[in-house]
Amino acid sequence: MALRLRTADNYAINPTGTGTFPWTNKAKRDILPLMKWLFVFLALLAGATMPLQAGVNLRLKQALADPVWASFISFAVGTLALLVYGLLTRPIPTQAMAASAPFWAWGGGLLGAFFVTVIILLAANLGATTTMAWLLAGQFLCALILDHFGLISFDVHAISWQRVAGVVLLVLGAVLVNKY
Repeated sequence: MALRLRTADNYAINPTGTGTFPWTNKAKRDILPLMKWLFVFLALLAGATMPLQAGVNLRLKQALADPVWASFISFAVGTLALLVYGLLTRPIPTQAMAASAPFWAWGGGLLGAFFVTVIILLAANLGATTTMAWLLAGQFLCALILDHFGLISFDVHAISWQRVAGVVLLVLGAVLVNKY
C-alpha cells in the first residue's frame, strides 16, 4: 500500500522511509498538511453520504413497506459493489488472513445492519437533520470512550476537558435541532 497512517499523529507517510514521497520530489513536511486536508475533505464527503443514504433507504422502505427488507437490499447492493470492486482491484485474502482476525472483528456487518435499519426508522420519524444530529452525538460519545481507553484497535487519545466540551456542544446541538 502506498499510503498508511502513522499512529502518532495520523499524518500519511510512505512506508519506504525516504524523505520524499514516491510520486513527487516534495519532502514529507510539504505534502503532509495537504494530505491531512484531503482526509478532512474525504471525511466531509463520507459524512454527507449519511443523510443521502438515509433518504435513499427511506424511499426503498416506502416502496417495500418494510425497513428490514430495505436494509437487506441496501446491504446486498453494497456487498455486490464491493465484491466486484475487490475482485477487480485487489488480491483475495487468504484463509489464514481471515482466521487472524479476532472473533469480534466479524461483527461489523451486524453493527452496520443495525445502523442502516435504525436510520431508516429514524429518518421516517425524525427527519434528516434531527436524525443526523443524534447520530453524530452518539458517535462522538462512543468515540470519546473508544479513544480514551484505546479499545478495538484505536490508539489511546486521553479524554480532556476540551474533547468533553466539544462532545457536550455536539449533544447540545442535537438537543437544539431536535427542539426546533
